[in-house]
This record gives sequence, C-alpha cells and structure tokens, in this order.
Amino acid sequence: MTTVQVGHSDLAVLPLALGGNVFGWTADEATSLDALDAFVDAGGSMVDTADGYSHWVPGHTGGESEAIIGRWLARRGRRDDVVVATKVSRHPDFLGLAPDTIRGAVHASLQRLGTDHIDLYYAHFDDPSVPLADSLGALSALVDEGLVRYLGISNYTPDRIDEWLAVTERENLHRPVALQPEYNLVERGFEDGLQARAETYGLGVFPYYALASGFLTGKYRADGSPSGPRAGRAAQYLEGRGAAVLPVLDEVAAAHGVSDATVALAWLRRRPTVVAPIASARSLDQLPDLLASTTLELAADEVAALDAASR
Repeated sequence: MTTVQVGHSDLAVLPLALGGNVFGWTADEATSLDALDAFVDAGGSMVDTADGYSHWVPGHTGGESEAIIGRWLARRGRRDDVVVATKVSRHPDFLGLAPDTIRGAVHASLQRLGTDHIDLYYAHFDDPSVPLADSLGALSALVDEGLVRYLGISNYTPDRIDEWLAVTERENLHRPVALQPEYNLVERGFEDGLQARAETYGLGVFPYYALASGFLTGKYRADGSPSGPRAGRAAQYLEGRGAAVLPVLDEVAAAHGVSDATVALAWLRRRPTVVAPIASARSLDQLPDLLASTTLELAADEVAALDAASR
C-alpha cells in the first residue's frame, strides 16, 4: 500500500492510523490485540495512543491503552514494523508539561509500552502555566537522548504553535513534525488557522475524531435512538450541518459500494496537509471499512458535494 511521509521526518505511514483510545475501554484486551494484529497484517503501520487513556473509566488509572499495546508489541516481536505515537500531559500522575513531569511521564510510557523509544511524542494539551521554552527544552532533550524520535503538537491554538516554532528556532531545539487536531466533515475549525500553520511549518496532520464520535458512520439517525458510550456526542450532529452531510455521504457511499465511514475517511485523507486520519475500532468487523478508506478514490464532483454539504 502507498505510504505518506510525516512532515520532514523519515517516518512513512499508511494513510490511516489506528486509534488506541478504545483499548481496554470499549474494546476489551482480547479484541484490542486482535484489532492490532489485523491492522498491521493489512498493511497498517501507525498506532496512536496517549498516557492518559483511559483514566476516565471507573477503576482505571491511566496508561491502560499503552499497556495493551506494549503486551501486543511483545507478543508480535516486531517493534520496528510499527510507528508508535503517544502523548504527554493528561495522565493523572503526570499532569501538565513541567520538565520533571515530562521526564517522569516518558519513562512511565516507555515501561508500559515495553520499548526503548517512542516514534512520535505529542504534547497532548497546552500548559500555559509552564514557560514554553522549559517544556520544549525538556521534550527536545528526549530526542537527544534517543527516547523519542520525533515530536508532535496536539490541541494547541494557531498562535501558540507560532510561539512553539519561534522558541524552537531561538533555542535551536528539535522541530515538531506532526499536528493532531480535531477535524472531520462536521468539524472543520482546523481550516481556520491550524491548516495554515501545518502548511507553513511542514507539519503532517493526523486528525482525531475523524468520524465525529461515530456520527459519520451513518448509524446515528434522527429517527433512531443513539446508544453507546459516544452517543451523546454523536447525537449533537443530527441537526444543522450533520443533517446536510448524511444524505450526501449516503449517496457517495452507495455509488462506490462502500460504507459511510469509508467515504468520510477518504474525504479527510484528501485534505491538504493530512497524512492520516485516526480512527478506532471497537470490534474487528469495523476494521475493514476503516482500511478501505486508504484506497478509495473519490471523484472531484463527489469531493465538491461533500465540501458543500459540510460547510
């Protein structure tokens, strides 16, 4: 399968990243391990997680997703076949981006993942309480030490990304190579400033909530009763823009004989600066639709129709 280079790095990945947010949460460990196997066996290469996943679940403490990925890596025995991305700042024991917090968090993540390096390490959320130069100096040092290969930015404003790159230039630190924002057919705020930063700074974009919490799978309809852990978030799209998008999504999907989810991800894959949408699978039967998006080519008029409906 065709791979896409991540920013100015030497990382190249399939244009779909498997989201690890569900591992140990809505997907039990056995299902998670099977999904990881199936994804890589089908040509997938990038797995995205965070140290905080899934601390919000009763009885969890954070790091559950990383630990499952670590057990899978040990079982599979081919660490270099996979690009592992994780994040720092949201684990309950390592909140924020103070230098000591970052150092403690990365070692905890490495231990859970059972590896000696992280391929892509994101600052998960901005921490304005810490001088940016301090946080970035600590992150850059991890690259110098070989604990992290490349750095990424997640959930920062356009202005703060400008500051990040200015500090990087001034302090001669390692530049980020990736940006992870919320972006999909019904959430297009990324295009108002963040996309320009990705273009300016050469950041490869990995959109999260690529299927709008499941809404863009088409399973949530105005005449139905949404259920599941993300139903409340997905249901918010049943009116307004979401109501306009679904009929077009249905039409394009029917024309290609694929699912709505496949079309939504294929549309996102074609957007400027996007390297790979991030999508998760709660069950193995969801995975084929996700993988199909990596090869589906939408016609220009189909892209235009989706654009118009989603604006």
